[in-house]
Amino acid sequence: MEAARGLVAELGAPDFLPELITELASGAGETAACAARSYGHVLGFQKLLLIDDGPGQKLRAHVWQPISDSAGREQDIHNHRSPIASCVVRGRLSMELYEPSADGGIDIAAYQESLSVRDADWMLAPRGPARLRLAHTAHYARGASYALAAHTLHRAWCGAAEGAVTLLLETGSERLAHTDVYSPSTSHAARVRKVPLTEDEYLTALTALSGTLGP
Repeated sequence: MEAARGLVAELGAPDFLPELITELASGAGETAACAARSYGHVLGFQKLLLIDDGPGQKLRAHVWQPISDSAGREQDIHNHRSPIASCVVRGRLSMELYEPSADGGIDIAAYQESLSVRDADWMLAPRGPARLRLAHTAHYARGASYALAAHTLHRAWCGAAEGAVTLLLETGSERLAHTDVYSPSTSHAARVRKVPLTEDEYLTALTALSGTLGP
């Protein structure tokens, strides 16, 4: 995980990433394949696949829109299918880490999330009430990096007026079949549609991203 954290920080360096994004925006990458796996994420950011280097080895850019801290703390708490490392390349990001709690903490609704076989939509199966405890709060400025094991429960949001961009490296090891989602809502939709970007939308998003990554 430390190696992945160091690598994503190198890839996110201002003397490397803008050039990579500009090159991909020109159509130099696997545009069709990457567009098909890029979309607006249900948690409130645009997810752009930059490089797919085999099973589980993926480099993504996440483009976050600003929301208030109070709204951020109403986001779903979740974990990931694989360990990840990430670096903030624009703006700043807030994050809270959680752990199960026998008493105290917050009451929340638990769901098991999986992907539909045909179109990889998000499928949410209710698991009943749960209780979580806030374990850690962090704020990451531009240039900061972090790594999360797959099972780590967390939620993240951008409170910066200019928005934020993070670079995320999915390592692919110890991939989970499903993730755990904890929501303030007890009536979560059973299926959330995932709408991939077209090639034109993908290239437009990369071009816009390139314009935000100046010094």
